[in-house]
Amino acid sequence: MQIKKERALGIVCGVVCALSVLLYTQSVQGQVEQARAEALAHYGGEQVEVCVAARDIAAGETIDSSALTTELWVASLLPPGAQTDPRSLAGKQVTSPIYKGEVVLSKRFGSLDFSFNVPDNLVALSVSAKEVQAVGGALKPGSYVDVYAAGQSSTSLIAESVLVLATSAYEGDGSSSGAALTWVALGVKPDYVEEIIAAQQKTQLYFALPAASSEKEVRHE
Repeated sequence: MQIKKERALGIVCGVVCALSVLLYTQSVQGQVEQARAEALAHYGGEQVEVCVAARDIAAGETIDSSALTTELWVASLLPPGAQTDPRSLAGKQVTSPIYKGEVVLSKRFGSLDFSFNVPDNLVALSVSAKEVQAVGGALKPGSYVDVYAAGQSSTSLIAESVLVLATSAYEGDGSSSGAALTWVALGVKPDYVEEIIAAQQKTQLYFALPAASSEKEVRHE
């Protein structure tokens, strides 16, 4: 008899606990829904599904499925040009950085327009470069750099005092573009274009800023 009473009491306690949890959950959900309704009423009420960056997207990067997600935003809080269809953005090239969680705007897909003057005896050659390879991204148009080719077993100097014409982080006039460093445009002699391209294919190029010098002449070894 005592065992039956204890079992019955346990069942009653279990039911009471379950009801308490259910009531608490409903209470919390009700508070959340009320707060959401108040926020929507305060900010205009209408919600729109918009494209949001799922990760940091660098300038020059092409949008793919991993770059975007969609979220509901209050319409009255959205900035002009907010994009709503991720399919329409697939394959487009970003011209300024978009950071994770940021609403994707149409102005992030403006034209890439870099203009710079190439000296008569040189040609412009663009090479890939990350910030760690380019003095932390400090290279600017007008700088002169020494170029090193770093392989698995050796590193060699392939060019000295090479003129930087432009980078993805700076415009040709030396003003910041706000983009991450992904390439550097160099002014090189035509005879050495093949050598530098070949070095980039087989090794990684690193750029060193030498001490200031009055001699500004492109030299290659």
